[in-house]
Amino acid sequence: MQHSTVQGRLVMNLVVSPELSFGIVADLAYEPTDPYAVRFAFNLPGDAPVTWVFARELLLDGLGGPSGEGDVHIHPLDGEPSEVRIALRSPHGDAVLHAPAAPLIAFLARTDRLVPMGQERIGRELDARLAEILGGCDAG
Repeated sequence: MQHSTVQGRLVMNLVVSPELSFGIVADLAYEPTDPYAVRFAFNLPGDAPVTWVFARELLLDGLGGPSGEGDVHIHPLDGEPSEVRIALRSPHGDAVLHAPAAPLIAFLARTDRLVPMGQERIGRELDARLAEILGGCDAG
């Protein structure tokens, strides 16, 4: 069975200091085979892309208010819903990014059309059961 993938691209600002930031391209991806996760591949100049995977619900929640524990924190920038701050922490260092909210909202809406929020588990169970049934047809 073939599944669709939701993809998106946006320019985010990588904040180096309060006075300095620069734009980087982020490729977004969502696959129904991993329905709880979204992937951000950050394309850094002169380096291989750096990919972060985190919960789709975390991104959605972070558009409306502070969200996240541990390595990923997301919240509206300065209380304004038009831009979000994404803070990433890893053993290799921390990064703060600012992104416009509109393309993130549009991306999440497309993921919701593919796998509605709250129905991730149901879809996976149906796929597994269908694969089980179809696998049994080949053995006969």
